[in-house]
Amino acid sequence: MAGITIQLPPLDADHTVEIEVKVNGKKKTYHYRVELLDLHECEEEMQEIRIECLRKMINEYNKDWQLVQIGNPTETNIPVMFRQVAKSKKN
Repeated sequence: MAGITIQLPPLDADHTVEIEVKVNGKKKTYHYRVELLDLHECEEEMQEIRIECLRKMINEYNKDWQLVQIGNPTETNIPVMFRQVAKSKKN
């Protein structure tokens, strides 16, 4: 199984969610962040241009966070969920 679904209570923007799971008896912690990206930064109304603007905002986002899901947009913003990238252990 590649993933599981967990229902979360409604979140406001800019919240980090920490999830702990046990896999084969070993505890793992995952961090997720929900951001509301402001569509006002995309001056053009044409959908194709807004998509490129959104792509640019996501590509410029903190590289410690990986895109997981893009939610349904409103007139002013779009919710985007990121997962914190696991840092490699150094010896």
